[in-house]
Amino acid sequence: MTLDYLIFDASDDGEGTGTWDAMASVRAGDVPAVKAEVQAVLAWAERHSPGPRGPLDEGGAWDADEQVQTDGEWTTVTLTLTGPWAWGEALVAHWAPDDR
Repeated sequence: MTLDYLIFDASDDGEGTGTWDAMASVRAGDVPAVKAEVQAVLAWAERHSPGPRGPLDEGGAWDADEQVQTDGEWTTVTLTLTGPWAWGEALVAHWAPDDR
């Protein structure tokens, strides 16, 4: 499976921790597909977890935050993942199209 809606943008804190943000703005009919992608990414993250999920400053190894906002006909879904750089890069590589 590749992601049709979510495209990740990465940032590195310089100390081995990264943040990966993905956002999709879609009409109502596409929201279920975007939500399915979010759930698939979170399932992968859980299966390949580098440790317990939770805020990093409270001892978690990785964390995720999903936000959904609707404005008129458009719904914006944002997914943010934070964790070890190598783990996040493996996650993004897993979902990358095969033709890169």
